[in-house]
Amino acid sequence: MGKRYKIYSNVKLGRNVMIGDFVIIGVPPSGKKDGELETKIGDNSVIRSHTVIYAGNIIGDNFHTGHRVLIREENKIGENVSIGSGSNVEHHVIIGNNVRIHSNVFIPEYTVLEDNSWIGPNVVFTNAKYPRTKNTKKKLKGAIVCKEAMIGANATILPSVKIGEKALVGAGSVVVKDVPPYKVVAGNPARVIKDIREIDDYNE
Repeated sequence: MGKRYKIYSNVKLGRNVMIGDFVIIGVPPSGKKDGELETKIGDNSVIRSHTVIYAGNIIGDNFHTGHRVLIREENKIGENVSIGSGSNVEHHVIIGNNVRIHSNVFIPEYTVLEDNSWIGPNVVFTNAKYPRTKNTKKKLKGAIVCKEAMIGANATILPSVKIGEKALVGAGSVVVKDVPPYKVVAGNPARVIKDIREIDDYNE
């Protein structure tokens, strides 16, 4: 049986990269030709079935996807990053090292996930304050998740919000404003309920 995946031009795969069935890597985005944008995937990566990775992505070593992951063009993704099944990463996103993104997460353009951040399942980031207005596309601004911050399942993060270092967003929260470092927030709209250093499990 021949290979059951497709690799476009100008894709550079590292050593020991495993590619599942029906994977597509290096898809040229609108306005670009096949091979015009370089795509790199680092050593020891695992790209599981039905994942689609557009051209122009620069991805570090030990990258893992679940099944049916979509990664649009021109993102920068660090080492030891895992993206769960059914997740969608739009274009011009920056993801640091050791980031864990669980299943069915939506990450729109211009979002930044710093090193060691953790994103729970079904989290939705947004980047348009007023969708479908005249200048929406010109004013897109993604959220920033700082180092070691954690976002619980089913949370929604509004445009341009900054989640501070080691902060924790409770499951199901709607975050409408910046979260200070080390703070735990919960609710709709999310409010500070404690400091993460008050939680014994994080001090062991």
